[in-house]
Amino acid sequence: MTGPSGSGKSSLAARSGLPVLRLDDFYKEGTDPTLPLVEGSSDIDWDSPLSWDADAAVAAIEELCATGRTEVPEYSIATSSRTGAESLDIDRTPLFIAEGIFAADIVARCQELGLLADAICLRGRPSTTFRRRLARDLREGRKSIPFLLRRGWRLMRAERGIVARHVGLGAHACARDEALGRLAAAAAGRHRTANTPA
Repeated sequence: MTGPSGSGKSSLAARSGLPVLRLDDFYKEGTDPTLPLVEGSSDIDWDSPLSWDADAAVAAIEELCATGRTEVPEYSIATSSRTGAESLDIDRTPLFIAEGIFAADIVARCQELGLLADAICLRGRPSTTFRRRLARDLREGRKSIPFLLRRGWRLMRAERGIVARHVGLGAHACARDEALGRLAAAAAGRHRTANTPA
C-alpha cells in the first residue's frame, strides 16, 4: 500500500486487521552520504526513493512470505536514525500489508517474485492530505516546524504527480473505501494485479 505522505496508509492498514510491515522503517540513516537533497536546498529529500533501502525492504518481504517472520529495523523519523530492531511474526496469515510512501517502487519486483496480491495507492484531496500530514508530524515531533511547512507545501503542490508516478509503477489509485474492498478481496484469495479492474 502506497500513497502520498499523510494519505492515511497507516490508519487504513491498522483498520484492516492484517499484519503490517512498515516500509518507512527502511529509511537510510541521516548520516548516510548517499542521501539526496531537495533541489536548490540543503534539506535532505526524505520523499525521494533514494533516501530508502529498497533492497532490504524486498528481502524482508521475501522472508515474511517464505517463513512468516523477519527482523525489521526500528526507525526514528525525528532523529533520522535506526534505534534498534524487532521481529515481525505474521504466524500463518496468508496476507500482510507492506505500507509506505515508496511501496510502489518495489511493486514490479514483488510481482516478478510472485509475492504481490495487490498494489494500492491511497489518494484524496491534496489539501486534506496536507492538513493530516502536518498535524501528525507536529504531534510526533518528526522534524522542525520550518522543515515540515516547507516539505508540506512542496508535497501538496506535487501530490497529483506523486499519485500518477505510483500508478505508473503499477499501483491502483483509489480512495479509502475502495482500498478496503480490495484488501478484503485479497484476504479472501481473490488476488488482483494493479491493472485488474475492481
